[in-house]
Amino acid sequence: FLDGGLLSDEFENLYPALFKNANNHIQVIRALASKWKGLTRAEIIKLTKFTNGGGLTKILNELEHSGFISTYYPFGKLKKDMLYRLTDEYSLFYLNFIEKQKRSIKGIWQALSQTQKLKSWSGYAYENICLKHISHIKTALQIGGVYTEPSSFTFKGNDTHGGTQIDLLLDRNDQIINLCEIKFYNEQFTITKAYLEKLKNKRGVFKAVSKSKKLVFLTLITTFGVKDNLYSTEIDNSLTMDVLFVGLRG
Repeated sequence: FLDGGLLSDEFENLYPALFKNANNHIQVIRALASKWKGLTRAEIIKLTKFTNGGGLTKILNELEHSGFISTYYPFGKLKKDMLYRLTDEYSLFYLNFIEKQKRSIKGIWQALSQTQKLKSWSGYAYENICLKHISHIKTALQIGGVYTEPSSFTFKGNDTHGGTQIDLLLDRNDQIINLCEIKFYNEQFTITKAYLEKLKNKRGVFKAVSKSKKLVFLTLITTFGVKDNLYSTEIDNSLTMDVLFVGLRG
């Protein structure tokens, strides 16, 4: 966070080193950084003022193939509803915590580490890591050989059902869907009665809105696991972050 600090100005050098007309790529990155859950192509066009043509397609393809962004389909949606999401860890951190800070102030990181913004970013960063390791999640659930389509689910609500958002759905060919809730927490996560009811409500809204006839398993992916109590027994699957890195350690 100091002037001249390691990676303090790498953002401005990174994209020009990789792409021609890199300012266009940076505009897309900044647009995606404004909404962590992702943007549709139409929303990107609205924020960047780009025209809807081959130029934007080229930019999006280059960013995805270079690992800066990822694409995801909301459950049951068409190609036009595909979400583009900023998943480059450095760009996310730079735009949220480095770019606008006064670097002459000592202790700025200690101050930032206590903010709600960092807690929110930590949760989002952990969610991104999980999405990059879906094959490991499938292995941990013992469904590595089952054809599975990952997606997200967002419902704004209506007169009948309240709004809800689901981090990750694993729609399996064996007539089961894992409704995955991803929780970043610095110790074992405790499921309360209220939290369990929230998860059950998510499941109920999803089944009602999607009209899916498949079984829906409640699945938690936490950092350090779930504390055993009366309510944890109603969770179908509980995974920790360790499953994401099986086979990756030397």
